[in-house]
Amino acid sequence: MSSKDKPEMQQIELNKLNLQNLTQIKKQLDQELGVFQDSLQALKIAQSKYKESAECLEKIQPDAAGSNIMVPLTGSMFVPGKIEDSEKVLIDVGTGYYLNMNIENARDYFKRKVNFVTDQMEKIQAIGIEKSRIREGKLLRITFFKYKLY
Repeated sequence: MSSKDKPEMQQIELNKLNLQNLTQIKKQLDQELGVFQDSLQALKIAQSKYKESAECLEKIQPDAAGSNIMVPLTGSMFVPGKIEDSEKVLIDVGTGYYLNMNIENARDYFKRKVNFVTDQMEKIQAIGIEKSRIREGKLLRITFFKYKLY
């Protein structure tokens, strides 16, 4: 991650904070780490959906036009269907918008989406690691306060 991509962090001298301040900062860091974990989980789900879609494209053969298929309505309910055009697919691009793409463009689309989501996951993981390190420093300081070691 380049320095321009990193969010600016404020430096605080731990030895100038009292126990209450440290506890409050630790609580805030815990909440932030929870948000990062939730975001990572959502991105992993999106990444797996894009990968699954890309894999499904590989199953479409050019001579599949006219073939019978079962179209899923839910995870456990299907209706019979027929492939009219095996050269194109309809892609859900979000917020109710769909694009008709040829197979090659669809492959490229899903590859770009997987790469984008993976990049975002790496950025969030890097920030999460940094926040975890900061949190551990606060915990160490809180422990010192509790046992009057500082």
